[in-house]
Amino acid sequence: MSLKSKLNRFKDHLTKEAPQQQGSRLKDTGRAGGMLEPASSGPFEPAPSAGHEPTPFSAPQPAHGTAQPDSAPVNSQANMEEIPFMDKWMELGAKPYFWEDEHVMVREVRYPISQRHGHYAFAGLYETIAAWERAGFEHPLSASGRSVEDLLFFDTETTGLHGGTGNTVFLLGHSRMDGESVIVRQHFLAAPYSEAALYRSFLEDSQTATHLVTYNGKSFDWPQVKTRHTLLRDLVPRLPAFGHYDLLHGARRLWREDLESCRLSLIEREKLGVVREDDVPGYLAPIRYFDYLTDKNPDTVAGVLRHNEIDVLSLITLYIHLSALLLSHEQQADISEEERFKVGRWYEALGDTERAMQAYRLVADSVHPLRDKARIAMGSCYKRQKDWRRALLVWEGLGNSGVTLPEDVLIEMAKLYEHQVKDLEKALLFAEAGYDRWKQKAALLRRRSKAEEASYRKRIERLEQKLRTQAGPDLDYGGGLV
Repeated sequence: MSLKSKLNRFKDHLTKEAPQQQGSRLKDTGRAGGMLEPASSGPFEPAPSAGHEPTPFSAPQPAHGTAQPDSAPVNSQANMEEIPFMDKWMELGAKPYFWEDEHVMVREVRYPISQRHGHYAFAGLYETIAAWERAGFEHPLSASGRSVEDLLFFDTETTGLHGGTGNTVFLLGHSRMDGESVIVRQHFLAAPYSEAALYRSFLEDSQTATHLVTYNGKSFDWPQVKTRHTLLRDLVPRLPAFGHYDLLHGARRLWREDLESCRLSLIEREKLGVVREDDVPGYLAPIRYFDYLTDKNPDTVAGVLRHNEIDVLSLITLYIHLSALLLSHEQQADISEEERFKVGRWYEALGDTERAMQAYRLVADSVHPLRDKARIAMGSCYKRQKDWRRALLVWEGLGNSGVTLPEDVLIEMAKLYEHQVKDLEKALLFAEAGYDRWKQKAALLRRRSKAEEASYRKRIERLEQKLRTQAGPDLDYGGGLV
């Protein structure tokens, strides 16, 4: 197929969107700075770095001091001299992958697993997998039954920050463990008409992996890959049915209320001990790529390649850290009570009340301002366990000590007294208290739902009717119990 034909084939699929547009993608891409240093601490313990201060590094150090491109595939029949700036590509650790008369560039860098990225050594991933295996319970991030080689820490760079067929993926990057090394491999679209070669290269490289680990990959990266792959389905193998760990969801659960955003670079700096220096902002990645299509000089996209490299390395560190918080938060000296409380909420949302209670109890026994919320949450867990007496004991104890109980808790107490304890007077008392609390909140927020109000009034009226029936015709509960 001629070059002209291929350009015509793909011209409808490559649209130069305004790269400055802000989209739904939460990663901001940049260069993580600083040297990766060996770590001597245990895998679940952050390696010592000046009291967990972020560790800046500006030139990641591969295992052998230079990029290791030896396994990058090369078609021996191709003339590498025809590729512009091939010497510079070689300096970056990249070699061409050929399919028919198309080619893409494949870059590889290796790191020893003893080196640290932020607070953790890469070797910590082995202990993380083992810890999930020992834990013996289900969780969205559980790697039980997996090996480290099964996980592909994956990230893309695209020509736009929104989805759609006009958005082209120009870089498929991933890191994975291989024995005593971490291998970063990046598949770069050297020309728009070479997408078939791009996906063939990636699929050959990732065929032994079973699960993707991404950051917003379920909503952005992988749907983009699937969209482009669909357009090329007659030219490339089928996509594997990968399992998927999207770490953005865990980051949001734990830190959404504590940080100004859940951008990966902010999580790196605030939680992982990684600082990006000489950052290439995410909105510049498409611009750099379009510039590259004009000048063909790999120096133009070298910064984009480097920040993608750090993205996929940070995914390893983030997975280790999230797993440590979930599996051993009680042993983590540097975990905040806010994080521990959020761990409890995460377990509670999954229906794991035992592990939720373990986290809540530690917060409830502290002097942290969240201790009352933790006790309220403990009452909810007791209720889920159908331990009505303890639930009421916890909630009433808080109310008697002056803690303001939210309206939903007061209504739950009314339900328990009505249906479990069979104490209609107390049920009415708490139903009315919940209604009063709701009215105060509605007035403060200047928002009053007629449907919600009707629900409160209906409950109160039903309880009043039950009490009238129970007491006989001479006792009027029309005014309610105060």
